[in-house]
Amino acid sequence: MASSMISSAVPYRHELTRRPQGRWSVDAVKQVSYEVIVRDNLLDPSDAFLADTLRRCVARTGTEAETGAAVAGESSDRRLLVVDNTVSELYGSAIARYFDTHGFETRTLVLDAHEQVKDWQSVDAVLAAMDEFGVDRRREPVIAIGGGVLCDIVGFAASIYRRGTPYIRIPTTLVGLVDAGVGVKTGVNHRSGKNRIGTYAQPLTSLLDTRFLPTLPERHLSNGLAEILKVALVKSESLFTTLERACRCGIRDLFDDAFHAHMAEYITHESIHLMLEELQPNLWEAALERCVDYGHTFSPTVEMHSVAELLHGEAVAVDMALTTAISLGRGLMTETEAQRVLAAMRGLGLNPWNDALADTDLLVRALEDTVRHRDGQQRLPLTRGIGDHVFVNDVTAEEIVAAVRYLAAHADGTTLEAAAA
Repeated sequence: MASSMISSAVPYRHELTRRPQGRWSVDAVKQVSYEVIVRDNLLDPSDAFLADTLRRCVARTGTEAETGAAVAGESSDRRLLVVDNTVSELYGSAIARYFDTHGFETRTLVLDAHEQVKDWQSVDAVLAAMDEFGVDRRREPVIAIGGGVLCDIVGFAASIYRRGTPYIRIPTTLVGLVDAGVGVKTGVNHRSGKNRIGTYAQPLTSLLDTRFLPTLPERHLSNGLAEILKVALVKSESLFTTLERACRCGIRDLFDDAFHAHMAEYITHESIHLMLEELQPNLWEAALERCVDYGHTFSPTVEMHSVAELLHGEAVAVDMALTTAISLGRGLMTETEAQRVLAAMRGLGLNPWNDALADTDLLVRALEDTVRHRDGQQRLPLTRGIGDHVFVNDVTAEEIVAAVRYLAAHADGTTLEAAAA
């Protein structure tokens, strides 16, 4: 078992300054802290860990945040559970049994949660359930049990219900465990914009149980491995070489074979640690040069363009393949390194190519849209070798075209003619 406590570096403080001529200056900073805990077998009725954690996780406000004292009154045993539809089919009985065994009064909203319905309508369904259940925003944190999309939807709904209601994440997919379940961003799609509306809202805790992974389809394991590969390429050559070894043992066996348990644990724990290492000093993204934005420059537009076809990690992989080719063109990577990256993608079940790459105008628009969200600059992270990165602001349309041509010639199952069409 491993755990991390994430907190802001600024202590709780407040100050009111009176200035001349009817003018006041209000300065208030609230400390933010939450836990990320890896714990297997959360739904084992004989293990009280989950129940104990839920009872001690109550909201902290005002002087309680400053002193570390809990809100007055014991945590209620009423809980609203928001559960992904597939998770409900697989684990619904186990979830109900656990909460009943440990004396909770629950109501469950089963939500169809995937990228095509990651929208305001899904948020509204959660808000309605919270209102009908009569959630006590001080003592009854909402519990999200599902993949990254569900965690985003519930986190966003909780953050805006009564101006902030506590919630707890139990991600059940690999992308949820290593990415969506560990940060503070929430968001849903709006019109054609990926995560266009959202908030920064930390959970009280994220509980990560890798025992959910064996029931995932292999494609969804690959989806999460894309986010792990992202972190490896910009931060850790050691993690990358371990992923290369994982390719040889097979994706399914990696997470469903006791022989590979040590490797799987290292891959998941190290990627979570590296991600949190980047997130903690910059939770609200005051600094816009973020290496964990690697793979997220072109992919938001590509993903929404092909939303019925691509999972999030698959779109990220296409972005990483494209920027790998850009790095190669700039001399930041060798041909051997670039080929290792593309081979690792294929070995992890990720296709470096998608037909959206053939639309250069789409890619240029994607970069322009990213520039608008990065304060007028590209701030585009590129890999420097494997395990390191640089930021650039001068990628051109010509470079994008050249990178697409390189991928068309080197990504399996594609042709140069397809890209040039």
